Amino acid sequence: MALITTKAIVISVIKYGDTSLIVKCFTLEEGIRSYMIRGVLKSKKGKLKKAYFQPLNQLLIEASHNNKNALNSIREAQVINPYEHIYTSVVKQTIVLFLSEILSSIIKEEEKNEVLYEYIETALIWLDTHNQIANFHLLFLLNLSRFLGFYPDVSESHKAAFNLLEGRFVDAEYEKLSLTGNDLTLFKRLLGINFDAINTVSYHKNERQIILRAIILYFELHLEGFREPKSLNILETVFS
Repeated sequence: MALITTKAIVISVIKYGDTSLIVKCFTLEEGIRSYMIRGVLKSKKGKLKKAYFQPLNQLLIEASHNNKNALNSIREAQVINPYEHIYTSVVKQTIVLFLSEILSSIIKEEEKNEVLYEYIETALIWLDTHNQIANFHLLFLLNLSRFLGFYPDVSESHKAAFNLLEGRFVDAEYEKLSLTGNDLTLFKRLLGINFDAINTVSYHKNERQIILRAIILYFELHLEGFREPKSLNILETVFS
């Protein structure tokens, strides 16, 4: 058992019994860790508050970590980088719930990944502080693939199709699992840009859904066990 102080992003929260929570966090120092937060739904006097454990909240925690695949415990926590707008905007809340479901599905390792942590941390702060966010989740996912090892190979982006399975541009438009024509044009708009350039990308609602579905399929093809998020339909409804 080791006592550690680390930054942590709340990935998922499950109610346990009537008074407790099981919270999965992506920690800066030790990757994914799960914690039992006992009595937090009942007590108003304890150090730990229910409000701390909102999806994708950013915390600084002091926690006891074990190496036996058992639940860990949090002794103290405080919110860092507090959001001003995410929890008051239905659209931003929906994006956060969608992304938290995806991150819960794909981040498994109990090991440090500082570069990935900083990407998620910075992206969430950007989401909170900007207004033109209709395409945020698209770019977040596409750029996330870089940290997972399958960002599209753009070295031959002049070719007629993008093969989702191979992650590269190809000549044959008729290949299965390929983006072609207008779908390819829409997809290429997101390649190589950062969040500050997102307002230069314009999609109609049906185009946004096409690209989101393509990116979800791309993840399914490259991540074993990845499935279409349950919150996808809710997200599409918000942007419809």
